[in-house]
Amino acid sequence: MAKMQTTLVLMAGLMAAQASQAADDFRVTYAGSMGVVMDKYLGPDFAKEKKVNYQGQGQGAYGMANLLASKKVVADVFVSITPGPVEILQKAGMAGQAIPVASTSMVIAYNPKGKYAEKFAAIKDGKAGAEPWWKVLQTPGLQFGRTDPVSDPQGQNIIFTMMLAENYYKQPGLEKAVLGDVQNPKQISGEGGLLTRLEAGQVDAASGYESATISAHLPYIKLPDEINLSNPQMSKDWYSKVTFNVKDATGKEKTLSTQPLVFYAVVLNNAPHPELAKEFIRYMQSAKGQKLFEQNGYDKPKGGNL
Repeated sequence: MAKMQTTLVLMAGLMAAQASQAADDFRVTYAGSMGVVMDKYLGPDFAKEKKVNYQGQGQGAYGMANLLASKKVVADVFVSITPGPVEILQKAGMAGQAIPVASTSMVIAYNPKGKYAEKFAAIKDGKAGAEPWWKVLQTPGLQFGRTDPVSDPQGQNIIFTMMLAENYYKQPGLEKAVLGDVQNPKQISGEGGLLTRLEAGQVDAASGYESATISAHLPYIKLPDEINLSNPQMSKDWYSKVTFNVKDATGKEKTLSTQPLVFYAVVLNNAPHPELAKEFIRYMQSAKGQKLFEQNGYDKPKGGNL
């Protein structure tokens, strides 16, 4: 009996220690494309400075926002791409004001060792006679990768980019020719693994944010402001002209509109460490934090608070 009591005491002590350790973890959730800058640079640097245990978790921003809103995931900070995911949390009473911390633009990333690499490189380098990027993407057999437009802003943004390209280049049918159906299972994969699949040669080209593509050290084709969703000044008179419908997880159809490619950070209302969360957002805004963003391919924040 005494031995059993000792075992129970030890187990209780171990569980208490594990609970204490978990409570001391500083948790940041973020849009999946931010994995490199968050988990290799910003998170560890902040953790070292504050002597805390940083834990990062990335996923498609809409999917992550819904997990946070339903309290299936508990975190201190959420960093989203575009305002939409933050607005989900604000409507659920889970978040207050969100602060812009960086921005980016849409690009077309490609595998530097793939069979279409030479064509994409010619476009990237602006060589005379190079085929347009949108025409190469229509090559029979070329595998294009993108993320789910239901759960991830990038999955929505590549559709907007192709719709804008259709208008900009005056190429009716371009969006359908490159992407197929809105939710095309032959192209869609999780955001966190998309560029990994590209690097591994599982796809020949993929949608990407310039920031994440630079962080992954992959080559890419820059797109004009008219289609890359980076210029807030074009939102009203140009970007806003394209919309599309998608069915959410409940089967309800909704109309999606473009949003600026700005990264917003917000403290969760149920954050275990709210003061530390505020400090982390200030850190991201600081000269040191902005330098780390810049080194990983991110642009300065654009727009005001949400």
